[in-house]
Amino acid sequence: MGCSFSGLNALYDAVNGGGEVWINDNRFRIVRQLGEGGFAYVFLVKEVISDPPSNPGVSKKFKDSSHVSDDGTYAMKKVLIQNSEQLELVKEEIRVSSLFTHLNLLPLLDHAIIAVKAGPDQSWKHEAYLLFPVHLDGTLLDNAAAMTAKKEFFSTSDVLQIFRQLCAGLKHMHTFDPPYAHNDVKPGNVLLTHRKGQPPLAVLMDFGSTRPARRQIRSRSEALQLQEWAAEHVSAPFRAPELWDCPSQCDIDERTDIWSLGCTLYAIMYGVSPFEYALGESGGSLQLAIVNAQIKWPAGPKPPYPEALHQFVTWMLQPQGTVRPRIDDIIIHVDKLILKFSH
Repeated sequence: MGCSFSGLNALYDAVNGGGEVWINDNRFRIVRQLGEGGFAYVFLVKEVISDPPSNPGVSKKFKDSSHVSDDGTYAMKKVLIQNSEQLELVKEEIRVSSLFTHLNLLPLLDHAIIAVKAGPDQSWKHEAYLLFPVHLDGTLLDNAAAMTAKKEFFSTSDVLQIFRQLCAGLKHMHTFDPPYAHNDVKPGNVLLTHRKGQPPLAVLMDFGSTRPARRQIRSRSEALQLQEWAAEHVSAPFRAPELWDCPSQCDIDERTDIWSLGCTLYAIMYGVSPFEYALGESGGSLQLAIVNAQIKWPAGPKPPYPEALHQFVTWMLQPQGTVRPRIDDIIIHVDKLILKFSH
């Protein structure tokens, strides 16, 4: 269900621009399209308040008043649902999204699934509408691309502060009973909001691949099933080795996210996953580079990032999941690095 909420290079969709959508009892005007992916589209919308107001508005539904938009604008994800399997996936995404309440996890503010009549030009039978706070500074992926084009880098302090926030959001998920794994931690799923005089706010989004983290694999067919699921739901350059080549007897846990987190820390510094170089090499294999944890360190800022950050990434990118650190270990370590390198 992945889809970018990018506010950069936002496209004005003439077909949908200016249209209106109801989510339960609340009406929204579509301002413009922000992104798309698969069968999902994301729009910037503005709540339409009737005059005089006939209902108290969508904000009365919010668990946290900080999610109320000052100007009535929100991000709305529209999903075209083709079949019962996709319908179940969207329902699961809604259920899982509703579990989490944390500053660094994107909250689902409201949602509706409606049945629609399939027509000659339309194969879908349901549409889902999911409402979120809007972050118009785009994703970490967008920001990294813009910075790479200008040969700019985040400061060591901002790298650590952005990363620390992602750790806080993941800790919230990993400490559920049973723990949940996000399963698609990557720069494209991190929203940034720039703040004057402080590091950017980082928010992890897209819970379409989120599942209970712990799985017992006890046969070859179970291992292959997991690999197939991962190939569909977990972005390849950030996918842990055990999801590429799963043993027939093993226990999978939330440390698959720690691998992706290590790749994401590298990407905050250098703009790409540590293994994407393999895609550009003749005869290179992304899977081999990942399974063998063959990290290459590119030229960075001047002065370069501290070696301690490289060691931190390497610690998270241990090919064997059972010896990889857990989120609490990561947080202890990043807090020490923040004390050491933040000004």
